[in-house]
Amino acid sequence: ERTVSEDRPSFEDIVSQYGDFVFNLAYRVLGNHADAEDAAQDAFLSAYRNFHRFRGESSVSTWLYRIAVNAALMKLRKDKNNGLILKPEYEEIQLVSAQDGPEKLAINSELRDRLERGLDRLAPNLKSAVILRDLQGMNNQEAADVLAVSVSSLKARLHRGRVQLREYIRGYLEDQTNKEY
Repeated sequence: ERTVSEDRPSFEDIVSQYGDFVFNLAYRVLGNHADAEDAAQDAFLSAYRNFHRFRGESSVSTWLYRIAVNAALMKLRKDKNNGLILKPEYEEIQLVSAQDGPEKLAINSELRDRLERGLDRLAPNLKSAVILRDLQGMNNQEAADVLAVSVSSLKARLHRGRVQLREYIRGYLEDQTNKEY
């Protein structure tokens, strides 16, 4: 049994406090409940095996983010190698208000579907940068720490990912703009 200092949480406390977060992060990367559960389990198993190495140089959440993202990306790579197609679901992305009426809600749903397909087309390193910054709301330093890259590398990935997403949805947005006139 490990001895735990007052300022260092026990592994059980970490699992309890961050379990939902690790699952949600894996779900955002993988878009599949079962795969996210597997990745979260892999992440916590890896974290448990390496808990003795955690020195507190970063926050527990940053340490876990990095492990969870790596576990999800490993699962994503493995599934892509098996030819499986993953479809993420970002139901919480709300681009218009429910009070905007059925037409705008339909456009919102179509745009969300288009964004999902665009995210699926991104390389895993670009997808993870976009998810961490734009969907998880992390700042540049936090996202760079999670991905174990420099901030400038994160910014480059984020820029490339956003450009590719923008190009992918440009035609759809132009069609919607033309319909309004």
